Amino acid sequence: MDPSSISLYGFALVVLLLAIRVPIAFVLTGVASIGTFLVFATRGGNWMPERALNPTSSMVVNSFFELIHSYDLSMIPLFVALGNIAYHAGITTRIYNSANVWLRGLPGGVGIASVVGCAGFSAISGSSVACASTMGRICVPEMLRLGYDRRLATASVAAGGTLGSLIPPSVLFILYGIFTETSISKLFLAGILPGLLTLAGYVVVITWWAARNPNAAPLDPAPLPAGARRQAAIASWPAVLLFGVIIGGIYGGIFTATEAAAISVVLTALIGLVQRTLGLRQLWVAIRTSLEQTAAIFLIAASAKIFVSFVALTGAAALVAEWVAGMDLSPLVLMLFIVILYLFLGMLLDPVGIIVLTLPFVIPLVEHMHMDLIWFGVIVVKLLEIGLITPPVGLNVFVIGSVAGRSVKVDDIFSGVLRFLLMDIVVLALLVAFPIISTLILNGL
Repeated sequence: MDPSSISLYGFALVVLLLAIRVPIAFVLTGVASIGTFLVFATRGGNWMPERALNPTSSMVVNSFFELIHSYDLSMIPLFVALGNIAYHAGITTRIYNSANVWLRGLPGGVGIASVVGCAGFSAISGSSVACASTMGRICVPEMLRLGYDRRLATASVAAGGTLGSLIPPSVLFILYGIFTETSISKLFLAGILPGLLTLAGYVVVITWWAARNPNAAPLDPAPLPAGARRQAAIASWPAVLLFGVIIGGIYGGIFTATEAAAISVVLTALIGLVQRTLGLRQLWVAIRTSLEQTAAIFLIAASAKIFVSFVALTGAAALVAEWVAGMDLSPLVLMLFIVILYLFLGMLLDPVGIIVLTLPFVIPLVEHMHMDLIWFGVIVVKLLEIGLITPPVGLNVFVIGSVAGRSVKVDDIFSGVLRFLLMDIVVLALLVAFPIISTLILNGL
């Protein structure tokens, strides 16, 4: 069997194993190791397994250590820690409280506040699932208490949580940047306007929903105390400061993305300790949780690097690129096929699994068409964001379902999410048709 065939069979096996929920790190490492062994053992047309053991183990070990020693990878534990410390310090809660105070008088105001709160949390976290889980615990009970339609209450937070993939900092942008060797700082900046456009789209959905059915989003009857809006705005200053450090520092060329993450972690901890909203015990819990989450991400990323090395060894990616080039497709048609592929995989796999599985094959096609890798990174992350609320997997939907408990069925959440999915498709079409939305801030540098 030739190496490219081994790679394609391996890819099909990976998809199958991931679809039946085998842990992704074990799947990628296992398939890549066995595939690499077969490539070396069958080289020359003869079956000689004794010559395959050393090069296979060398490839696995070298790929693992090459990724773990990547400087850019250090951003992941820093941004994960930033989100956890900010949550335990009460900074994320104040983002939602401030938005709620200011927007509660609008149709669907509390639902809009939940989405804005998700955007604020995303700007200091980088994880969509963490955003959905955290904001779900804060927002969903409040909306259900006010008598919100269960579908609107849960779907708005499930959709809002996906903003953690697009609004910087984003773990998915970091992984994309590492595997494509593109600037992570530029990816962060390119995600700002698409993230805000998605946020605006979600606000339109909630407003339209509330306008059509006022009973689905009743207004909060409790009067606001005097000066409540001013106090809420002042209380949210830590989140504004952190976002300014991250984005302003990177945009102004003051910090690299890694430096901005490190400074923000220290700032968050100091703010929490000084304001006495963060105790040493809570700080330890945040650090321990961050270590657990980082270990899981690193294990997946390292296994993905091993799989990428396997694909490169077989030459399958180049073969696929040549095959597609021979079809003489236009860039728009190629993008359509890529969008369909990601939307399909989004129904079955988690975002990290999709990004590490597809990039070795997709990026050569994109480079052959001379597409901008920064713009394409935004499109990929947007597609992964859509996958987070697409049935039947929809990780954010199940996260919100666990938060809401038995009072809300997962099917009801998926039913409510459909409205947000339609808006996501509209936003995606705009991003594909007008790349300047992603590159406008970069062009201003």
